[in-house]
Amino acid sequence: KFILSPYLDSEILMTKAINKDRKYLLINSQKNIDQNDLNFFQKLIMERLKGKPVAYLTNKKFFWKYEFFINKHVLIPRPDTEIIIEQVLKIYKNKNNINFLDIGFGSGCILLSILKERKDFRATGVDISNHAVNVCKINASNLGLKTRLKLYKSDIDKFIFGKYDLIISNPPYIKNLDLKYLEKDVKFEPKLALDGGLDGISEIRKVIKKSSELIRYGGKLILEIAYNQKKNVKQLLNKNGFYINSVVKDYSDNDRCIISTKLKN
Repeated sequence: KFILSPYLDSEILMTKAINKDRKYLLINSQKNIDQNDLNFFQKLIMERLKGKPVAYLTNKKFFWKYEFFINKHVLIPRPDTEIIIEQVLKIYKNKNNINFLDIGFGSGCILLSILKERKDFRATGVDISNHAVNVCKINASNLGLKTRLKLYKSDIDKFIFGKYDLIISNPPYIKNLDLKYLEKDVKFEPKLALDGGLDGISEIRKVIKKSSELIRYGGKLILEIAYNQKKNVKQLLNKNGFYINSVVKDYSDNDRCIISTKLKN
């Protein structure tokens, strides 16, 4: 399979090899490169040829308005996930002091971007991966957000802390059997963050069930889903006392995000 953006990828990997930004690279494109840097660059190119994502080779990914530290233990932030942030900012435009929970926070890109936008929000994050906790802590520290954030390493089934105005989650939602058909790049990402069980909604089911206990009456649950899961997820939400507010489409016009409100037990 061909690399879709070879020139851009090469530029980004070169900036990593020489430890400079792209602007420097464009201005100094005629300069010779140090042999050690060249060796490092060639090593990065070979890794990229195998399909390893650029974000894992450079340990960073831009998301929303910020750069996040990323490693191979967390999912790479996707532009489509920014829709969650847009929706949260729209829904809570006139509400203050929101206490929210992010289930399966990974790199922390969603909850930290929201905290950056709203100085009066407080966040709690729960993730089953110790690596995710460490990566998120680094990002929280880089963005100056450590004081408004609590992180827990736990399976959501066993999580019992607090009541929340809002719960957000981008849970694993790919069918177990579909994992082997993923694009080459995606195969490098942690299975834990992708595997949604046999039907693709086993993790979503857990998130909805637990959210119905952790959310305040009238609180919102915002879930990212796969393009073909709307019907099943709506049924699960209704069964657990949630009213469906809306389904938001992503930039490719696929159903991406379900917004619901907790109305009954």
